[in-house]
Amino acid sequence: MSVGVLIVDDSATMRGLIAAALKRDPDIEVLGFANDPIEAREQVKKLNPDVITLDIEMPHMNGLEFLEKIMRLRPTPVVMISTLTQAGADITVAALELGAVECIGKPQGGAGIGDAFADLPNKVKAAARARVRPYSGPVAPVERESGYHAAKDLILAIGSSTGGVEALMTVLGNFPDTCPPTVITQHMPATFTKSFAARLDRISGAHVQEAYDGAKLLPGHIYVAPGGDAHLEVVSSTAPVCRLREGEPVNGHRPSVDVLFDSVAKLGRPSVGVILTGMGRDGAQGLLNMRQRGARTLGQDESSCVVYGMPKAAFEVGAVEKQVGLARMGPAILNACSAAAEHQRSA
Repeated sequence: MSVGVLIVDDSATMRGLIAAALKRDPDIEVLGFANDPIEAREQVKKLNPDVITLDIEMPHMNGLEFLEKIMRLRPTPVVMISTLTQAGADITVAALELGAVECIGKPQGGAGIGDAFADLPNKVKAAARARVRPYSGPVAPVERESGYHAAKDLILAIGSSTGGVEALMTVLGNFPDTCPPTVITQHMPATFTKSFAARLDRISGAHVQEAYDGAKLLPGHIYVAPGGDAHLEVVSSTAPVCRLREGEPVNGHRPSVDVLFDSVAKLGRPSVGVILTGMGRDGAQGLLNMRQRGARTLGQDESSCVVYGMPKAAFEVGAVEKQVGLARMGPAILNACSAAAEHQRSA
C-alpha cells in the first residue's frame, strides 16, 4: 500500500526537487502540491494525505502556525523541510514539540541536494507509521519530587528516536536538580541537538547540556549526545566521563543508542537503562547487555509511543524489565534508580 504525500512549499523549484526524491520510491505517491498554508488547508481536505512535507517560511501563515492548526484539528504525520531547520535550530525544536515527526534541512545554495534528500523517502514512510495525537499545548510544569538524592556512582542512560522530543520533555520535566548523572542519545541531526538540550534545560530541574568529550558525569546533570559525526560513550578510569568516539554508523545511526548502552554496561556500576519511542531496533541489544549485567531497565509502552519500534524490539529480546506509559515514566525512572542503588548496597 503506497504512502500518499502532500508537498507544501512556496518554492516551485523545491517542490519539484522534493517530489523527484519521493518518486524514486515506488511505495510513495505524491498526491499534490500547495504553495502556502491557505492552499494546503484545502488540499488536505481534498486529498487526505498520509504524510505532509511542510516548509516553515511561507506567505500568509508560517509553517509553525499551520503545523499547530493541523495537529490540533486534524493530526497528520508531518515532516518539516526548510532552510530554517538548519539556520534556526530553535524553530526545528519548536516544530518537533508541536508534533512534527521529523525535520530535514534544505540544501544550501543548491548544493548537496542528493545528500540532503537521500533519506527523505525512508523518513516519509516512517512518518506514515507514526501514531500522532492532537496537540494539547506546551508541556505543563510539573511538581518535581522533593527530597530525592542521586545514589553515588549510579548512571542513567536513555535512548530515543522518532517522537523522542515530546517524550524526553515529558520525562525530564519530572527530574529534580538532584537526579542521577544522565546520558541521552536521541537520533537528531547535528544542527539541532544543542538547541534541543537548551530547551530541555529550561523545563527540567536538572542542568541539561550537549555532551562534550571529557565531560564529567555529575549528579543533577544531563548530557545529550551531539548529532552527527561521533558516538557518545561513557568511560571510566577513576570517575565516569563522556567520550565522543568517531566511527561508522551503528544500526544506521551515529550517535547510536546501542553504543551508549554498551558502554554503560561495561562500566560495572549500578545503572538504569531506558528506551523510549523510536523507529527501528537501535538500543535493543545494548539494553539487553545492561540488564544482563545487573541494570534495571524500562521501556515505553506501545500505547504512549509515537512509533513503537525501538521499545518493542528491546522488549522482544528480553531487554526490558518493565514497560511504562509516558505519563508515568519520569517518576518510574527515579524509582528504578533508587531501587538499583538499594540493590547495590545490599549486594
